Amino acid sequence: MVSPSEVRVQIFGRRESAATRQAQRFFSERRVALTFVDLAVRPMAATELHRFVERLGARALADAEGRRWRDLGLGYLRLDDGELAQRLLADQRLLRLPLCRSGNAVSVGPDPAAWRSWLAPTVASRPR
Repeated sequence: MVSPSEVRVQIFGRRESAATRQAQRFFSERRVALTFVDLAVRPMAATELHRFVERLGARALADAEGRRWRDLGLGYLRLDDGELAQRLLADQRLLRLPLCRSGNAVSVGPDPAAWRSWLAPTVASRPR
């Protein structure tokens, strides 16, 4: 039997991001152990970013609607996944936030449905 306290979630984001705060609130309300990494203070390691790119693809991680994307004029460039991943690593303000990870499961952006699925085994195993 798995309890919510045994599920561990790591959230990468920025403190000023409303979507990041939404993810923190979601897991805190469910008493899930969480680790928050503020990308403004500590940038994401290349291997960690690669884990997200492997599972979701670089395009899913890029915030193509964001101000930083427009300021750099990236909408006019045609980048393959490798080039885009390098840009995301070099300038992490281009990432869509929050990036959440629980074990091998990952999500990008506010995605309560995916977060609930991570907790589903814990909810199903609770006695009624």
